Amino acid sequence: MIRKEHAQRSRRLGQSTLPQEEVQRRAERGPRDVTVDCGWGRLIAGYTFSDSAQIAHELLAEEPGQRDIAFYVDKPHVVVSHAPEKLFVDPSETYRLSLNNYVPSRAAKRGFTVRRLRSRSDVAAINAIYRARRMVPVDASWVWSQRAERKIVYVLAEDQITGEVLGVVMGLDHSQGIDPRNEGSSLWALAVSPYAGHAGIGEALTRFLAEHFQARGRAYMDLSVLHDNQSAIALYEKLGFQRISSFAVKRRNAINVPLFTRGVKPDEEGLNPYARIIVDEAQRRGIHVEVIDAENGYFKLSHGGRSVVCRESLSELTSAVAMSRCADKRVTVKLLASAGLGVPEQMLAADDEQNAAFLRKHGDIVVKPVDGEQGKGISVNITSVDDMSAAIEQAAQFSERVLLEQFCAGLDLRIVVINHQVVAAAVRRPATIVGDGKSTIEELIAARSKRRAAATGGESRIPMDAETRRCVALHGYEMSDVLALEQSLEVRKTANLHTGGTIHDVTDDLHPALRSAAEHASRVLDIPVTGLDFLVPSVSAPEYVIIEANERPGLANHEPRPTAQCFIDLLFPQMKMKAESP
Repeated sequence: MIRKEHAQRSRRLGQSTLPQEEVQRRAERGPRDVTVDCGWGRLIAGYTFSDSAQIAHELLAEEPGQRDIAFYVDKPHVVVSHAPEKLFVDPSETYRLSLNNYVPSRAAKRGFTVRRLRSRSDVAAINAIYRARRMVPVDASWVWSQRAERKIVYVLAEDQITGEVLGVVMGLDHSQGIDPRNEGSSLWALAVSPYAGHAGIGEALTRFLAEHFQARGRAYMDLSVLHDNQSAIALYEKLGFQRISSFAVKRRNAINVPLFTRGVKPDEEGLNPYARIIVDEAQRRGIHVEVIDAENGYFKLSHGGRSVVCRESLSELTSAVAMSRCADKRVTVKLLASAGLGVPEQMLAADDEQNAAFLRKHGDIVVKPVDGEQGKGISVNITSVDDMSAAIEQAAQFSERVLLEQFCAGLDLRIVVINHQVVAAAVRRPATIVGDGKSTIEELIAARSKRRAAATGGESRIPMDAETRRCVALHGYEMSDVLALEQSLEVRKTANLHTGGTIHDVTDDLHPALRSAAEHASRVLDIPVTGLDFLVPSVSAPEYVIIEANERPGLANHEPRPTAQCFIDLLFPQMKMKAESP
């Protein structure tokens, strides 16, 4: 009894009741069975586990919506053998940077700064980037609670002019989080916004973290990268990372599906991001997918006795009449005006005298094809007869009929409505370049266009056409001019994503009047899925005009909003509750 009371008292005082030689032996071998909460899931330090079955047990305890990773696993095949139907070896390579030999970069960062996490809004921005990159978001309250801890560090890249967060990376100090004797560190969850306009953000974040851990006296920094991510591997090798023999094991879940399946079926390889996001959501719910024409985005979804053919977000639920109302921009505006909604004044391009009269009346006009899409053939902010004539000629290449429209200044706001409910809203900004003091405007446009194409799967590029040259000339420049360091230049007037524009979510800031107008417009057009283009002075103000309705909005542009989920709910309402359950 006395021995039991002594043991209980020792535990209360934090003393060990083990024999002294056992205490010494355990201290020498270090902490055991260590897991580290990282916000997006747990890092399971494989080398601290003596039992492979226990590693498997920890992975099987993964929380819904999280992504646990067992890293530094010596025998991954043995771990997987304990639950082969639920676990898999991650197809990634491990790279290590020796911080003892690392030389910090002297190159100045252009257009952005790199800093530590500072505010709650930073955490929201981190999650926006992660969702846009289809990565697991972090637990915001947990990340904020850990901001003063030394084991986890979040580093952000911020635009110097706008203050927008452009990239993020998380670092783990092994000495603080895993084993006090461990002299290492690791890099995790590196992501750059697909709309970032600056080059070198990923490199700057990686270097900042390396220099941070180097200053702490850490000997190395490790990271895990997919074996076929050639661009990332090229960057890491450029910085001096070298591949090491280390493995990771993960649990099979909806997040990791692309990693443990054999890859997409051959007939799915050509799907663009707008079709892919819907197909992925359907497959996640167990809905059968048959790709009809990958190049043009056609596929059929089937479940039970129901089948629906889609072309991206356009489905059989959209009638031919509703589609024609959106395709003809004159009809769209006429119907919305008759319902009391705000629209700009329009007229069909006619003879020179009538066109000039319309231009004189409004001073500024927009010229666009009557039934065009993706921003093709549109010229904005036309103020002269000569420019108007050239713009009409350009628009006529995309449609037999050309529309002249009153120019309305304001933010370009896209509101997506599904089943007559607003599900996403975003401000679209025109393509903009930033000078480096040495490259010509034409070179900067080409570089920016290349980055936008890479970030959007080739869906967004800046056309090197007459409209781009006109916009550059409006600012007093020629394409061969060198833009000054850090000077920004808007090279398109339209903010369409297909012509290099960027998109920024404002759903939570949307004024109730704008939300109501969008939902009313969808009912007037009698269309179940639409992307409505508004011009507004502010997303938090009630004033607006509606200029277009798109019958096939790009749902992938609005991540992290659940546009694909809402679309599948519309097509298969019986699957809604099933999709919401863990």
